[in-house]
Amino acid sequence: MGNFFMMRLLTLALAVGLAVGLAGCDSFDYHPYDVRVDGERNINATNAAAIEHACLDATAIRFAVVSDTQGCYDETRDMVDDVNARADIDFVIHLGDLTDYGSTREFTLQRDILGKLKVPYVTCIGNHDCLGNGEETFAAIFGDVDFEFIAGRVKFVMLNTNALEYDYGRAIPNFDFIERCATSRVDAFDRTVVAMHAKPTSDVFNNNVSRLFNEETHELPQLLFCLCGHDHQQQVFDLYGDGTLYYQVANIAKRKYYIFTITADGYSYEDISF
Repeated sequence: MGNFFMMRLLTLALAVGLAVGLAGCDSFDYHPYDVRVDGERNINATNAAAIEHACLDATAIRFAVVSDTQGCYDETRDMVDDVNARADIDFVIHLGDLTDYGSTREFTLQRDILGKLKVPYVTCIGNHDCLGNGEETFAAIFGDVDFEFIAGRVKFVMLNTNALEYDYGRAIPNFDFIERCATSRVDAFDRTVVAMHAKPTSDVFNNNVSRLFNEETHELPQLLFCLCGHDHQQQVFDLYGDGTLYYQVANIAKRKYYIFTITADGYSYEDISF
């Protein structure tokens, strides 16, 4: 009986020691899909508000567009340095796929690198970001997967278009949200840009509603153009043959991004290599 009692005490002591050791170890990680997030949160809403404030009375805006930085931490750092070296960028739009596997660690690594930008940034959710508990982690760090902001009287509509990752079981794209964007704060904007990870015709878009998507986005006041990533190539498409262009951004491994300038007279863009 004495030996049994001593063994129980020893087991308890080892368990307590292990727990204390793990609690004090900075390198200890939770499960890769655990949504315990330290550091900056609610980034999209915070940065969208900063963009709106900085660009409130702007007659011209200039912004960078990047995408698919998953796994490319060195290239993403170099992109941040390249953008920071430019004195005329107002903000950055990331079109999603910050991660390969939707893990918390991937999200926080990318967040901390992008947080070195000297200007505010916002991000769409990509299809890889939806894996595992990725959408929940994205929401914890960045916020809503569908959101909008206004810069220089241009409304930017940021959409989740990754229908395949939800087995087409949810309303993706969210047409109710797009309709609200067309009628909300109409006194504050005259033109619109739509941003998404996966464009219509891509493998993860719900192409059963592709035509409806085109109709709904054209209900937005003066749609200028659309932005997309996902396919890892720098290309420009007139998807519907109606003159509305989709600018597709390459993955950051190709060391490329776009810069757009919107003025009262229209817009222009530059294909940047770094």
